[in-house]
Amino acid sequence: MIRLPYGGRNAQFDENDLIRHIRESSRDYIIQGQQNCKLADHTKEHSLDYWLRINYAANPDTKQAVNEVINDLIATELFEAVRRLRCPGTGNLCKGLRLKPDREV
Repeated sequence: MIRLPYGGRNAQFDENDLIRHIRESSRDYIIQGQQNCKLADHTKEHSLDYWLRINYAANPDTKQAVNEVINDLIATELFEAVRRLRCPGTGNLCKGLRLKPDREV
């Protein structure tokens, strides 16, 4: 389980849920997409930040894909950090996480 430091009391999520979400997207990665804004103003709907806000945060108007969460996901050894991933929404290059191909869940 990955703790969300700004998700609310005892907010956390299972990294396997994230793996399922990434695989359902037909990609092997997800961009970090953290934005300091209200959910209604968030511009990266295909990002980890947006996914965490709508699924796990008590207050979806607070950014969730903070570096601590990224580091905890990398520590599971199921993900690797990548600096130049193509944002599915904008086409821009962004930081994010890629599933490690040699890991089965």
